[in-house]
Amino acid sequence: MSERIITYAEAIREAIGQAMEADESVFMLGEDIGVYGGAFGVSGDLYHRFGEERVRDTPISELGIVGAAVGAALVGMKPIVEIQFSDFTAQAMDQIVNQAAKIHFMLGGELSVPMVLRAPSGSGTGAAAQHSQSLESWFAHVPGLKVVLPSSPADAKGLLLAALDDPNPVIVLEHKLLYKTSGHVPEEMYRTPIGVSNTVREGSDLTIVATGVMVSRSLEAAAQLASQGIEAAVIDVRTLSPLDMDPINASVAKTGRLMLVQEAPKHVGFMAEVAARVAEGPAIYSLTEPVTRLCGMDVPIPYAPQLEKAVVPQLDDIVEGAKSLMRGV
Repeated sequence: MSERIITYAEAIREAIGQAMEADESVFMLGEDIGVYGGAFGVSGDLYHRFGEERVRDTPISELGIVGAAVGAALVGMKPIVEIQFSDFTAQAMDQIVNQAAKIHFMLGGELSVPMVLRAPSGSGTGAAAQHSQSLESWFAHVPGLKVVLPSSPADAKGLLLAALDDPNPVIVLEHKLLYKTSGHVPEEMYRTPIGVSNTVREGSDLTIVATGVMVSRSLEAAAQLASQGIEAAVIDVRTLSPLDMDPINASVAKTGRLMLVQEAPKHVGFMAEVAARVAEGPAIYSLTEPVTRLCGMDVPIPYAPQLEKAVVPQLDDIVEGAKSLMRGV
């Protein structure tokens, strides 16, 4: 497969374009995704390439957007919903949770809902409390939904194409700060398997498990730690539901220390599930220190830039958290 360097946003747009070229049942719908090209420029020129029938601008009604997508999926289409900010999924939760996630099971498997819902997530853009949340644990708690958080351009493309192959709904949460990041992405269509965690760095002293933008921050932290003689493994969960624990358990068995990093608030966050599964399995007997969670504060995201940075883990926080874990404090 050929590779070139493109941005995270370009990788998503390429995946959508390739899927639309390959399958006429694939179409997009969402607010400002047409002529405007999307709130974060992700849909770009797709409107001009495929026309208004397949790149559909919608009214400002998230409940209506997702409801239309569920209906289209039930009659054989493959809708890609773009919600302008993941915070706005709150307006559409009835359709997401009570319709999209349930119909396949309520009808005995006779019907499926092959819908992909994409939404920008997370803080760091000065968008304040109502446009900066990390809500992945909401969706991961709902049976019938698959939930993915791509952390790299390559996974942004591969996971999206895999999501489009899935016969039932997949939620794809894209961190806003990743859209302009770049990486090697094959030009061909390929799939990154849903439900497979990725060990992005090996290490022997401690294991860091992260999601979304925290993966790249954890990799930076691991590089700093290595210069101080501490070798940290970094595991990108990639898929919250279904969750693949095998690489995590294997790494903990080797390192004996586990730090879990997420941007979302600590209370009832997704990483609590990871900690619980480690505690319930044989990996717990390998731990030499208690599991550490490094998470966002349990407060709404502030508007002031200094406060916005202060309430979610930054590079220095990860480095210091790892060093504290190594010291046993």
